[in-house]
Amino acid sequence: MREELGGKDVSDEVIKEYVWKTLKSGQREFALKHIPNDPLFKLVSQIYNVAPDILLEHGKTKNPWPNVDAHSGVLLSAYGLTQQDFYTVLFGVSRGLGVLSQLIWDRALGMPLERPKSYSTAAIKAMFAN
Repeated sequence: MREELGGKDVSDEVIKEYVWKTLKSGQREFALKHIPNDPLFKLVSQIYNVAPDILLEHGKTKNPWPNVDAHSGVLLSAYGLTQQDFYTVLFGVSRGLGVLSQLIWDRALGMPLERPKSYSTAAIKAMFAN
């Protein structure tokens, strides 16, 4: 998107047109305080403000609000990882580490496998406090 729009400051209207064009073409790819002056961060912030209303108006989106993946590329780019082919690898590795840590807790506490949101750390501590 940045390359297509010229990498300069763009208006909300230009982003709105781009989002509609992307939706109509069948694509669904989009894409902090640590990099507030970064042009790419500013662009993503504008998308956060413009895109959800368009997605709701479009009617095929249940939850138009971006998740962490919508801005992770901006942070990776800011930290010097500009080869986008590695973004998915890093995402996969982080997910794998999360699952592995959950497995270790399950085994240590003698619990069956569970969904990550099923117990908070506080709830686990409370269960085994006595």
